Amino acid sequence: MKVHNVFGPVDIAVSGMRAQGQHMEVISSNIANARTADAGQGQPYRRLETILRAQAEGISPVVVDQVVPDQSPFESIFDPGNPLADPTGNVAMPNVHLPAEMMNLTIASRSYQANAAILKRYQKMVETTLELLR
Repeated sequence: MKVHNVFGPVDIAVSGMRAQGQHMEVISSNIANARTADAGQGQPYRRLETILRAQAEGISPVVVDQVVPDQSPFESIFDPGNPLADPTGNVAMPNVHLPAEMMNLTIASRSYQANAAILKRYQKMVETTLELLR
């Protein structure tokens, strides 16, 4: 029985940590720009989403496949004194919902921690094995 292109626990955990680290960076950008009404060209900041993909072959079992803009509509707030307000007094605001972003950040952080725990347990297992072989 031959098994090809099998990822070890270290490869899986490290790639998961990298992917979740990038995911947390994107979420942090969303949180930092949650009130950016003009991100350039007169448009508010558009929330970004991270798409993760599992690879069957290659160097890393889990990768960030894409970072894509969320196409949901912008929020609109009534602020007639704002220089960015339209003729009706409404200002387009980013489509970022802070409670959802905080939940996403918690999930990504816990996933990162779980992968780090796998590495720790694997290290202990290797150390125990070496002790038994002495």
